[in-house]
Amino acid sequence: MELAQVRLLVADFAACYRFYADVLGLKPQSGASEGPYEKFSPATGSAGIALQDRSMMAEVLDELGDPATGHRSLVVLRVDDLDAYCERITERGATVLHGPAPMTDRMRVAHLKDPEGNLVELQEWLLLRT
Repeated sequence: MELAQVRLLVADFAACYRFYADVLGLKPQSGASEGPYEKFSPATGSAGIALQDRSMMAEVLDELGDPATGHRSLVVLRVDDLDAYCERITERGATVLHGPAPMTDRMRVAHLKDPEGNLVELQEWLLLRT
């Protein structure tokens, strides 16, 4: 078994597309900025995040037609220099809600939300201490 992607169901596809592409700097697979689907990949690694128009999935599962409420997901992205990355994405329109701050003795984190309210955690892994 292989994890192909994490897919977020969104109502405002265009706003979320801009956030993941233009603010976070992930690479879109096809450039379908109006949807109904797009996969984004970081510069390294094989994991991906995909967006899908919520109304499209509501045609398959009726319950998805109801408005989304509460926090149901946390997208985690690892970066090499958390402070520099947070500075860049803030200049591009992101609002960092927490951090950068230590989470454990081996990791620093920052948190923000995408336009749909999905939580995004940015992680900087620190060297293991001996």
